[in-house]
Amino acid sequence: MLASQAAVRGLQRSLWRALSTARCVQAAHGKDVSADVLDCSQPQYCNRPDTPLPDIPFVRNLTADQMKLKEKEKGPWTKLTMEEKLALYRLSHELTYAEMRKGTNEWKTVVGVILYFMGFTGLVVWWQRVYVYGDVPQTFSEDWVEKQTKRMLDMRTNPIQGISTHWDYDKKQWK
Repeated sequence: MLASQAAVRGLQRSLWRALSTARCVQAAHGKDVSADVLDCSQPQYCNRPDTPLPDIPFVRNLTADQMKLKEKEKGPWTKLTMEEKLALYRLSHELTYAEMRKGTNEWKTVVGVILYFMGFTGLVVWWQRVYVYGDVPQTFSEDWVEKQTKRMLDMRTNPIQGISTHWDYDKKQWK
């Protein structure tokens, strides 16, 4: 019995140690870290139309062909072909302005999801009206409202600012 209690306590302590914040803090400070962390203090490539010149080029590890092209870039640009100029541009930038500004078909998905949820909501409202809510109470009928108003006028409710101030008791009509 004593051995089983010790085993349970040991299991609880090991479970607690695995879930404790001290282990999480150690993982956050570089110990046992398996996730790839982005260092935001270093310059990063940003492909946006409002920032046309990124901090660093798109391709940082150049191949042998790309190195030759970079050396050829230092010379006169009239000797470069259009394909080489485009390849040089692609080394610095991932997309052209036209490619960045090109629209996507994401709006179709968004509209479809919105319509789907509106349809589902409509079905829920219909189901509630048919199966959940009962009949309209009799107090909403015009006859009942008329009788209620007549009773309030007979009792002279709120004679200073209420409904009774708008009723002419001599002529038996609204003022």
